[in-house]
Amino acid sequence: MEKHKVILFENRELHYWEEGVGRPETLVLLHGFLQSLNVWSPIMLSYMRTMHVVTIDLPGHGYSATYSDVHTMDFMANAVKAVLDHIGIEKCTLVGHSLGGYVALAFASSYGYMLNGLGLLHSHALADDEEKRHQRDALCHQVATNRAGFIVDFITNLFDPSKRDYLASEIKELRDQCLETSTEGILAAQRGMKVRTSRVQTLLTAPYPVLFVYGKNDSRIPIELGLSQAMLPQRSEVLLLDNVAHMSFIEEKKYLKIRLYNFVHQCHAII
Repeated sequence: MEKHKVILFENRELHYWEEGVGRPETLVLLHGFLQSLNVWSPIMLSYMRTMHVVTIDLPGHGYSATYSDVHTMDFMANAVKAVLDHIGIEKCTLVGHSLGGYVALAFASSYGYMLNGLGLLHSHALADDEEKRHQRDALCHQVATNRAGFIVDFITNLFDPSKRDYLASEIKELRDQCLETSTEGILAAQRGMKVRTSRVQTLLTAPYPVLFVYGKNDSRIPIELGLSQAMLPQRSEVLLLDNVAHMSFIEEKKYLKIRLYNFVHQCHAII
């Protein structure tokens, strides 16, 4: 907690963490559903002497406040903008995982002039279809009736089965972190994802490079969906990882650290 910093956003606390202040390149990392800025600690500590890195507890997650019954992607993008404005960041490479990718796309839609590059880790630009919206309603009911059981099962299933024993301590640590997410925060995020709009146009018109990272064994994001969206931007790169499901920055952390590092420097040099 000592590394967290706080701003007031709409009169409530929004938490963030930064390292490498004063470095020319800035990387902003947005966590996924149920998670917090703490999931990025290994990357933060690896990069802190080479670039400016910022992570944020999205509204309703980690130590940040829950603001309403629905946290739309645009609302959370505005929260990210408030942190960056407070720090004084004018340009950055923005990388989001899963839910964080939806927020990153919303940010790019409204504040694309601030981006050197965009990274989507196990995320995509489409809106929910009818089936997915029904699934989110069922998930909200499950959270309301058995929150802890839902979180334990949900987090475990984000990892490739072949790596769950090997990563048992990391999975337990992540589950313990996610169990601190409030019921209100969980429901607000799910309702926000349910009503999010398509950001395909954002990808089509992106003037900056876009990095797509997918796991070949990710049941939540089919490879075909990821590859089809990677065809949209003017400049894009795709990283496909074998024996990886939805959590590449843990399942293949050494490789992903290097790839993100190179992507940030490339984006900074190009723009």
